[in-house]
Order: sequence, then C-alpha cells, then structure tokens
Amino acid sequence: MPAEREIRADFDRETIVVYQAYPPAIADAALAAGRFVAPFSTGRMTWIKPSFLWLMHRSNWGLKAGQERTLAVRISRAGWEKALALAIPTSFHPSLFRSPADWEARFRAATVHLQWDTERSLRGAGLPRFSIQVGLSRHVIGEYVDDWVVRIEDDTPRVRKIRDLLKSGRGDEAKRHLPPEKVYPVSAELARRLLIGPG
Repeated sequence: MPAEREIRADFDRETIVVYQAYPPAIADAALAAGRFVAPFSTGRMTWIKPSFLWLMHRSNWGLKAGQERTLAVRISRAGWEKALALAIPTSFHPSLFRSPADWEARFRAATVHLQWDTERSLRGAGLPRFSIQVGLSRHVIGEYVDDWVVRIEDDTPRVRKIRDLLKSGRGDEAKRHLPPEKVYPVSAELARRLLIGPG
C-alpha cells in the first residue's frame, strides 16, 4: 500500500520531470527558447509538481484560464534535491519545529516552500495519499531557469488526448497515455524533513 506521503515522479538517473501550466504566451516563448524567458517572471514564486494528475485537477485538464498549456519540464535531480533540502513546509509540524513561532520565522526566511496536496485519480477524485508541490521563490528561480532545467516539452497534446478519451468514456485507453510515475527515492533524513511516510 502506498505511503500517505511519497514523491511519485517520472525520472531517470540524472533528471526528473515536473509539470507546470501556463498561458500560451509563456509556454510558446519557453518552448521556442528551450528555457524560460519573458514573459515568464523570475520575480515571483513558481510552483513545480511531479504529479501529472494533480496538475490536471488544478488546471481542469488545461481548460482553466491562464493554464491552457501544460509543460513537462525535465530538471536535474541535483537541482530538485537542492530545492527539497531548502524546503520549509507551508504549515507547522511539531515533529520538525520547536514551536509555531519557530516555524513561522523559518518559513518567512525560506527560499523554497513545500506543500502536500491530496493526490487525484484520473477522473479527479481525491485519493488517500498526498502529492508534493514545491514553491521556488525569486531567490532560487534563477538557478531553476539557468542551471536545473534540462529540457522543456509541450505536454498539451497529451493532455487534450486524455481529456478527449475521458469525455468519450474511454478511461482505460486514457490511462495508457499517462506518463510513467514511480516512487522517487530520498534519504532517511530528507524523508524526515519532508514528512514522507505514514501520516
């Protein structure tokens, strides 16, 4: 049985795929340049998520305004793990912080935020486990853009294909088009800091 919190992702020895949904102007510019460029902003927090289905729930399969285009961003595992090591959860957890005040001070100073959200099924139902999303502040977005990103691919056609299959009642066929995701390994210390494992 899956742990209540675990990182599931499409990854290989060197890289991991994270997903982001953008309006066409940002997506087209990034795809043309092979990296994030204006109108992408490096001055505000950007959230990266390794769960394809969680992003599909959030963007309503690309139908939400401003989230029409789904990008599969392949980044280095070194960059991903640096982000995880810097991450502070968006809420207080007594196993990690001495007090709510201690958490608040560290959260305010954090360059990376961490949040666990209810994982979603193919049809958007909540599952009894959580999916990670990582917020990169303007202090680390430069590294993300310049050093971590290996390749940016347009996953919008995949999104539309699955959405159309679901709409026509062909769920089993839709499932075959999902990206492969498996449990991403982390050290015991990182797992403790990320709250990975049973609730």
